[in-house]
Amino acid sequence: MCGTIGAITGSTIASRFLTVGILKPAFGLAVALGAIWMVVGKLPEVEEDLKEKPSLWVCWGFPIGVISGLLGIGGGIIMVPVMAIGLKLSMHRAVGTSLVMMIFTSFGDVLGYLINGLSVPDLPPFSLGYLNIPAWACLALTSIPVAQIGARTAHRLPATQLRYIFIAVMFYVALRMVGVFEWLGLPL
Repeated sequence: MCGTIGAITGSTIASRFLTVGILKPAFGLAVALGAIWMVVGKLPEVEEDLKEKPSLWVCWGFPIGVISGLLGIGGGIIMVPVMAIGLKLSMHRAVGTSLVMMIFTSFGDVLGYLINGLSVPDLPPFSLGYLNIPAWACLALTSIPVAQIGARTAHRLPATQLRYIFIAVMFYVALRMVGVFEWLGLPL
């Protein structure tokens, strides 16, 4: 719930006050910081039991929701480092738990961008606010089955390999969003 409220807050701020020129490098920087945290942070040797600490989830849910809303993402790329390093969950539990949390932050993102875009003129055809229905349908139809393949693959990998793959993807996304590949003239 805190993640949903945070995501609505972040998407409202982004859609009303920020531009792509600010959001794209900010996203890259946020992902790069998360990747660096994953590199230098120590994964727990023994996983903490957080059932008795619901206030930790509440405290992290809102700011992660705000960041996911600002950046227009589900938030997994932010949640996994927070859960693995900050909350001391195993890598596999952090990835799995982030997938569940993304349901709520994504709902908040969609709702926020839909509502904040309703009065915006000249959006592409078949848009409901900032939500483009054909693009959403294509992404939903392909990402759901592929996410299941990714989950099965992640469970077969040792935690260390999963961590390194996650870090590599995070650095790639960060460099891509900041524009490093464009500056270097690389078609990556």
